Amino acid sequence: MNIWLDVTTLSEHGNSMSENVCAQDCKTDGKDGPDAGIRPTPTSSNILAVLTKTKSDIQQRFQHTFVRSKTLSIQSYAEGLWLVCYPLGSGKLAVLDDEAFGLLERFEGATQLETVLDGYGSGKSKVAEVVSLLLQLGFVEDLDQPTAIRETGRDQMLASWLHVTNACNLGCHYCYVSKTAEHMTEDTSRQAVDAIIRSAVKNGYSSVHITYAGGEASLQLPQVIKIHDYALLQAQEHDLQLFAGMISNGVAMPVRFIEQLKQRKIGLAISLDGVGADHDQQRPLVNGAGSFTFVDRTITRLLAHGLIPNINVTVSQRNLASLPRLLAYILEKDLPFGLSYYRDNECSTQYNDLQFSDAEMISGMRNAFAYIEAHLPNRTLLGALVDKTRMYGSRQHGCGVGRSYMAINQRGGIASCQVDIANPVTSIHADNPLQVIRDNRLGVQGVSVDEKEGCKSCQWRYWCTGGCAMLTYRLTGRSDIKSPNCAIYKALFPDALRLEAARLLKYTAPITF
Repeated sequence: MNIWLDVTTLSEHGNSMSENVCAQDCKTDGKDGPDAGIRPTPTSSNILAVLTKTKSDIQQRFQHTFVRSKTLSIQSYAEGLWLVCYPLGSGKLAVLDDEAFGLLERFEGATQLETVLDGYGSGKSKVAEVVSLLLQLGFVEDLDQPTAIRETGRDQMLASWLHVTNACNLGCHYCYVSKTAEHMTEDTSRQAVDAIIRSAVKNGYSSVHITYAGGEASLQLPQVIKIHDYALLQAQEHDLQLFAGMISNGVAMPVRFIEQLKQRKIGLAISLDGVGADHDQQRPLVNGAGSFTFVDRTITRLLAHGLIPNINVTVSQRNLASLPRLLAYILEKDLPFGLSYYRDNECSTQYNDLQFSDAEMISGMRNAFAYIEAHLPNRTLLGALVDKTRMYGSRQHGCGVGRSYMAINQRGGIASCQVDIANPVTSIHADNPLQVIRDNRLGVQGVSVDEKEGCKSCQWRYWCTGGCAMLTYRLTGRSDIKSPNCAIYKALFPDALRLEAARLLKYTAPITF
């Protein structure tokens, strides 16, 4: 029997990523959390640990009754190979050969483990190891010793957004910010950090994530460094871990600031929507000239200095057809990235050619997937391929909106989401700003996907979590309903899973029993 899988997903922290570190910028859709959605490559020592665990784990279960999990996603991948995934439970996936899949099917009905093992005669010791591995993957359940599925990403992190400037040197056609020359003052920035720390302490968080953004945060790089150094001191004083990232358009990034960001471990997300004119048509300079040349220079400079940026791609009808060219650029440089969909907003209504239909997005993304399949990197892309979704683990909320997230504007006003940063519900002067956001019943709400209409019976709901809460609210006026992009997600999830299966088969050796 042969099973291909990413064994790092079997560890306690293999799928961890804070749900509170939202795709940080709905304007540029950054994904710059401390894990950035990338898991390490399996090693022989990982596999040995898994096999050792299977031997010790199964010995006490011979008399137990097992059954195949009812909500598995099963695809015939190729002749003799099956792609199996548990999106409603563990979120883990594996490729099974016919023999291993046949064993899984033996548990379609509740069956005593010893009865199944007896059918394999002298090979039942090895088969027991396979069953234990299937149990760890969540593909079978032990009815006599059930395992609770832990929702991933609940790591006590308070996420926050600091809108350090409302100014920008680009005129991106889909941006939701009405630009001005206004910046966050030093006094306001310190009070903003104090408000974040205060909320973290009062609400029992052990860590904080700050995203420095705008506008264009790089226009205020000295201030970003000052704010961060102050935040570090405050976090240490209150025994909090501090993570940070910065969202940038990448037009200007001097070497001295690259070194300062790197020294402080501030992650960097760069927005890139295409190569050459493909990028320029969506993200021109304020004078209308193209910006790609400058962004390309910055990315080259960052890589030369060992600071690897996360690439944020906003996908619209305009750049759908050119995505393969952009992916060639990204994959050649081995950059982490995320593909997210254009979101209509009041500032971009005049650009009708940004809008896409479900059919257009599905077709365009499948063409992009085809390119990726032909140029597979040796790292998982499950956190990057389908808009604001995470295709691993189990989450009931896509982000911390309304619950564990604060967006602070340049004047010190605090909103529940940066997309609505012009309409704050409280300020940095509140004793507990996060609690005010939680108590607010106006606007977008942080509703569990299990409570959303159209989501409750969907097998993919713990991956998409109902999509972007703010997008759904703006288009429907409701927070308790499925995403307008629901049909796109359902169509693309199986395709994205097949990409991961292709990666496993190409780069990982099977666990052989």
